[in-house]
Amino acid sequence: MAIASCLVDTNILLRITRRSDPQHKVVDTVLARLAGEGAILYFTHQNIAELWNAMTRPIERNGLGVSVGEAEREARAIESGMRLLPDSEAVYQEWRRLIVEFGVSGVQVHDARLAAAM
Repeated sequence: MAIASCLVDTNILLRITRRSDPQHKVVDTVLARLAGEGAILYFTHQNIAELWNAMTRPIERNGLGVSVGEAEREARAIESGMRLLPDSEAVYQEWRRLIVEFGVSGVQVHDARLAAAM
């Protein structure tokens, strides 16, 4: 049975861009399998912003410490291999509903925004 669509989390995007990551192979295999089963793989503006942040942040501040040029290459690869799930007023309204209804606070507001986009 085919999966209609899948929003790829930023942590998955980070792992797919780093061949040295211990989970790279499993992530690569799963994404290939999903695509092979007909799933449409999506990313959001927020995913790319989070990816860029983690990739270009210095290693001593828990980042990957890569150059802007390398981050740009990885973002372009994601953009060419997946579909952008665009932001809209409806996404914003759903995000607002979710954070109030479920009392979301702190860093989880970012994940709630991804849930709203779905």
